[in-house]
Amino acid sequence: MFEGLRTVIAAKPAGPDPGSADGKITLREVLRRNWDELWYQPKIDLRSKRLVGAEGLVRARRPDGAIIPPARFLPGATEDEMLALTERVILAALRDFEDCAALGTSVKLSVNVPVSALVKLPIAQILREERPRSPTWPGLILEVTEDEALDDLEIANDVADELRELDCALSLDDFGAGFSSLARLRQLPFGELKIDRSFVTNCHADRVNAGLCETIVELGKRFGLKTVAEGIETMHVSHKLQGLGCDFGQGYLFARPMPKTDFLGALGQRMIGGPRPATQPLSAPAKLLRGLFAGA
Repeated sequence: MFEGLRTVIAAKPAGPDPGSADGKITLREVLRRNWDELWYQPKIDLRSKRLVGAEGLVRARRPDGAIIPPARFLPGATEDEMLALTERVILAALRDFEDCAALGTSVKLSVNVPVSALVKLPIAQILREERPRSPTWPGLILEVTEDEALDDLEIANDVADELRELDCALSLDDFGAGFSSLARLRQLPFGELKIDRSFVTNCHADRVNAGLCETIVELGKRFGLKTVAEGIETMHVSHKLQGLGCDFGQGYLFARPMPKTDFLGALGQRMIGGPRPATQPLSAPAKLLRGLFAGA
């Protein structure tokens, strides 16, 4: 039910959890110990190759520095625990924008949420009270997987207008995997379609995948929605999607998910004025992103 909070990269393996004799760890324990944090994967405009946003992906960091991937602590979590995590994730993204804005940029952040959170969490109230007050805040994107959205379409429609008034848009994640009908698509209150990575893979050479991506991009245009391709790993795929008219892309070709400190470091080294001392070499994330921020 909560696929929207899963991740797509393999994180550094963690050793046995000091609080669990069998090495297992639960979301309850992660929340209790405040081990959860957001990592960010940049979202790139495929035409200009400039950074336009970033998706927040949940991780857990133990006191010894080991990173625990979601696959280790999300399975078996209760709905209440997932809702608690979702609230933390939303609040973290709102706070993290302030840190980005302090560096002179307004990056549009997105986070994954289960559909149930749209009605079981006071998201509108959270936004009213906690949203950044900066005039440059571009808003927040909440990503919901296609299969969940179709199961609870009425819920999504009920809250979409209220969230939109608070500069919060809904994005349909993993689009294509649920095989939505055109009739149902007309009812979806989303502003963005994220093309499922299984269609993006090798779309430059695979005629079926290319056709699926092209169809989704065209659907997006007809419905006035932005399209985002996930899992871009090669220039061939990037060029193909750009040729098809896809708006944005994410993937290892541009940057892997990175801790907030690395993301801010990359932003700061580009956005803050003044020369960088020769004794302060660019970090690896900054080297990856330097070209993406050029002229931002």
